[in-house]
Amino acid sequence: MEISIAAEKLFSFFGFPMTNAFIWTIAVSGSLASIAVLSRSRFREIPTGFQNVVEAVFESLLDLVDSVMKDRTQTARFFPLIATIFLFVLFSNWLGLLPGLGTVGLSASHEGQATIVPFLRSGSADLNTTLALSLIVVFTIQAAGIMALGLRGYAKKFFISPMHKPYVIGTFVGLLELLGEATKILSFSFRLFGNVFAGEVLLTVMLHLVPYFLPLPFLLFEVFVGFIQAFVFAMLTLVFLKMAMLPAEEH
Repeated sequence: MEISIAAEKLFSFFGFPMTNAFIWTIAVSGSLASIAVLSRSRFREIPTGFQNVVEAVFESLLDLVDSVMKDRTQTARFFPLIATIFLFVLFSNWLGLLPGLGTVGLSASHEGQATIVPFLRSGSADLNTTLALSLIVVFTIQAAGIMALGLRGYAKKFFISPMHKPYVIGTFVGLLELLGEATKILSFSFRLFGNVFAGEVLLTVMLHLVPYFLPLPFLLFEVFVGFIQAFVFAMLTLVFLKMAMLPAEEH
């Protein structure tokens, strides 16, 4: 048994490498889009069945965003982003726990030993996916801060006037803040990747050692971890967005 940190390439499409994690990411995105289209086409004034579930989820997310933003205009502006991030990460984490996802694939040989390259792999267990999400989030945070405060007002969070006392301490703190903005990319991407990948490794090892009932508690635990990771990613995005739009004095 071999566990690869990097997503495995299955084939190429016009020279573009198609990995098992990338294919799974497309499948998850397509599933979410299909659910959205289906929910819209079957919308009723008096909700029943599946519409009740969808509305309950979105109302909870809307209340969460509103509780942090404290501004209905900002809530309406950023709710689509927060809801998309939460649902995408959640579905990617949970669907990645389906039986056979990481164990059914192509036979391969590595250093003389037989191994399996899975057909599918959770997108959250691929650093490329989590890094892409982190870049989107961090650049959106900076753009939101600049649009809310203007370029000059947003820059005041990191660079202070020489007339400000004490200038040296203020400059040092500003540089630390600027460095913190850059390190958000690493913290976002590695936190999600590390937790999900570690969970997949744990389940794979347990399934090979004791393939029946013993892995079940670990599977239930990973369901909980998958939800927590999606919630933390969305919540941190929401909080950082709000902080970016606060003036330097309030921040």
